[in-house]
Amino acid sequence: MGLGGNSSSDKGSGLVLAASGISKAYRQGVWPLRRRNQVLDGASLSIRSGEVIGLVGENGSGKSTLMQILVGALSADTGAVDLHGSLGYCPQRPVVFERLTCDEHFELFGVAYGMPRDERAAAQLRLYEELDFKRYAAERADRLSGGTLAKLNLALALLPDPSVLLLDEPYAGFDWDTYLRFWDLVAARRGSGRAFLVISHFIADEERFDRIIQLREGKAVQK
Repeated sequence: MGLGGNSSSDKGSGLVLAASGISKAYRQGVWPLRRRNQVLDGASLSIRSGEVIGLVGENGSGKSTLMQILVGALSADTGAVDLHGSLGYCPQRPVVFERLTCDEHFELFGVAYGMPRDERAAAQLRLYEELDFKRYAAERADRLSGGTLAKLNLALALLPDPSVLLLDEPYAGFDWDTYLRFWDLVAARRGSGRAFLVISHFIADEERFDRIIQLREGKAVQK
């Protein structure tokens, strides 16, 4: 898998992420009954600044595999991924430290992102307000409800204001109010050119998306 640099034509088109010909197979079982399970077979997609794209597919269709390849957590057998800008990732399962508070998570991730302290503090406060969980700022992660943990998980991915944000089932643990807050947050950021790729088993509010891509037989198909 290749990770390409910026080109002048891509900048002009507003392209922030492009994946081409992504294939990935796993070998299952034990010899002599081992078989090859082709999960992705030449899947391609592109994302431009300001776009909100949905990625859907049945269980086992390769959605999470493709997402992990896009963020560099998994190597593809063939294909290339070109990133133009900064990348944020919100995994389905929160990546947190049980004994750290929400505030401590923001501080830790801010350092990891290389953010100046004042910039991190301002972004932290804004995310607390947008997702309505500032009252849990001093609460340890292992004492948070599932919904609040999902808010923290999303907020940590949004903290450095990435050019494109990849979200794996981001609102699975949200109540209705938080679900609406999530879409308000997306609308505000896409207005400044940020792009979003949202993975979900199904998409109810199709009008919120610019495009919906379906993974079918290992390929990405415009729905």
